[in-house]
Amino acid sequence: MNTREKRLGILSSLPLSILLLLTFIAPLAAIAAFSVMPEKVFTLAHVPDFSAYSEFVREGYWKSLAWSLGMAAVATGVLVVICWPLAYAMVRIFKRFTLIITILVVMTLFVSENIRLFGWVITLMKGGLLEGYMRAWTGSGFDGLLYNVPVIIFGLVYIYLPFMLFPLAQGISMIPDDARYAAADMGASRWQIFKEVELPLAAPGIVVGSLLTFVLAAGAVAESKLLGGQAVIVISDDVESAFTYGQNWPLGSALAMVLIMVISVLIVLTLMKVDLDKVMGKGK
Repeated sequence: MNTREKRLGILSSLPLSILLLLTFIAPLAAIAAFSVMPEKVFTLAHVPDFSAYSEFVREGYWKSLAWSLGMAAVATGVLVVICWPLAYAMVRIFKRFTLIITILVVMTLFVSENIRLFGWVITLMKGGLLEGYMRAWTGSGFDGLLYNVPVIIFGLVYIYLPFMLFPLAQGISMIPDDARYAAADMGASRWQIFKEVELPLAAPGIVVGSLLTFVLAAGAVAESKLLGGQAVIVISDDVESAFTYGQNWPLGSALAMVLIMVISVLIVLTLMKVDLDKVMGKGK
């Protein structure tokens, strides 16, 4: 590559680089700067103060972070189990109807997340649709299924299913039929084909879908508020409360930075244990 091509490449990437700088790096830098300001400060013209980070431990905000990460991890695992057969069917079985299934799943993204969750609130609440039908059919009802951890995880699984399904379907589509047929001809069982052939070859989709789902679920807040009734407080709720009701921007910024740093470390550690070249089929 000569000097002229390098300069042309730099000039071509300049607009996107400026856009990323203004829309991603600059807000992140502002949050990081506010996180080291004294309490109740709304300007950056102060001496750095790390009291907001000490408050993260002192006031027990780490518990909210643990709940967020734990529920995100469980939801991600559930989504892998749920989406694998559906993605496999989309690629291998429902070939002509895959587009219809894709459109139906994508259409759910056109409706606000809060509206969809309110639909489940109306369905699962005491005196809601589900209890109403049960009373009509059996003569007895129940106290409702809301305001607990399992229903929050259900909400995470419901909302973020497309973000796992489509990367997983893409990963499964990378599995050559010849590899499966060859393994079967050599006497491999269905479980062995899945474990030794399909799972490793679909690894790119599993990794991408899991990372995407985990990051989104760890920062979610609507599910815990609407379905969980704040049975547990997640870290995103603490961030929102600090910025709004508490009017404590340094604390909100510090909590946001802690969440970003912890997720970043977890992702880096995960990627360090994964041979990306091998996963993406670039190994020797």
